[in-house]
Amino acid sequence: MDPIANMLTQIRNAQAVGQEMARVPFSAMKMELAKILIKEGYLGSAEKRGKKIKKVLELTLKYHPSEPGQPKAPAVSGARRISKSGRRIYSGYKDIRPVKQGFGIGVISTSKGLMTTEGARKARLGGEVICEVW
Repeated sequence: MDPIANMLTQIRNAQAVGQEMARVPFSAMKMELAKILIKEGYLGSAEKRGKKIKKVLELTLKYHPSEPGQPKAPAVSGARRISKSGRRIYSGYKDIRPVKQGFGIGVISTSKGLMTTEGARKARLGGEVICEVW
């Protein structure tokens, strides 16, 4: 399975059952994606744990405050992998559109590294569209 899609699925599943933390196998790209999600307010924190072959990325999940007695509302209500290993999706900066009419973010891999689609559009950079989170 695709490692980025696996990470997004583990975040969604952990938040669906109200867990405080999700652990995924570590990679540099997942760490960069986690940093973007933290900056945009979808995750609490991300830490690299373990040594050598057993490195994991511990993601602290974020929830929106809710009324007493009500279940916690997850910060990530949905996430979708766009570009997959079998079908790469590329977008020029002129073709970048808002995610969920501006209520979500897109992540794009550019020559300057991973960034949000909004940041890529402002920097006039295109690239491979990695995922959308809302």
